[in-house]
Amino acid sequence: MLRKMPENNILTPSKELPLYGKRILVTSPRSYALRLSEEIIKMGGIPVFMPTIETCCLSNDANLANIFNHLDKYNWITFTSRNGIMAFFQRLKTLKIPVSALQDNKLCALGKDAELLLSLSGRVDLIPHEPSPAGIVAELSKIPNINQQKVLVPVPQVVGLEEPNVIPNFINDLNNLGMEVTRLPAYITKRIDKIIYQEELNLIKQGKIDIIAFTSTGEIESFLQMFDSHQDYKNSVIACFGPYTAANARSFGLNVRIVAKDFSSFAGFTKEMAEFYQDSLVKH
Repeated sequence: MLRKMPENNILTPSKELPLYGKRILVTSPRSYALRLSEEIIKMGGIPVFMPTIETCCLSNDANLANIFNHLDKYNWITFTSRNGIMAFFQRLKTLKIPVSALQDNKLCALGKDAELLLSLSGRVDLIPHEPSPAGIVAELSKIPNINQQKVLVPVPQVVGLEEPNVIPNFINDLNNLGMEVTRLPAYITKRIDKIIYQEELNLIKQGKIDIIAFTSTGEIESFLQMFDSHQDYKNSVIACFGPYTAANARSFGLNVRIVAKDFSSFAGFTKEMAEFYQDSLVKH
């Protein structure tokens, strides 16, 4: 049986927190790292910031502008990431298109991302029970005449990495529903050169990082390109934000020991890390 976790507040002694003294490598880009690090700190952990990928804006493109100027042709806009939401609404602002242009679109987002979408658009029409692209497909499949509807899917343009299978699988599943799918490159995802991370890489090789926390497949692929051998990170526990990222991590040969069962927020991810160590204490 797991010990009851102490209430997380600023008056809780650090040593009573479940991740006290644990160094946790955060490989997610800045847009996610801040929120994940905050949850780690609440649990007493020490986040080590080493994003292996970064996201940035796409340059202006006539094809993109054409899509944004004809948003009324789409029944649905499905967002699969926080970055996609931010990039989409930044593009609206750049093109001086009012948010009211979305009045004929149904909007969908995952988990906590829905809060951001709500703040920017004033509404969210669909939040799938399972916070994943597969969850979106499952909910859309229940809608009558979905095969007669059009969907716009804002996605990253991947540079310097092989595109993870999550988005192609999502596009394929939407096509299988009979929907007319338009893929919208909303922002760029690219790997970061390891040359800036010599101190962090040394900590990993020396076994001083307790957990390596991955929130996406792109982070994993870029991380692995920074090492010559799996022996370099063998002393760190591999943690993944949900089963889809975990499955891809295992396909790369990683021994995944922590998988968030609640992957709707980073709070669920850090709770899983905490329970991993509490469970280890009970067993020993």
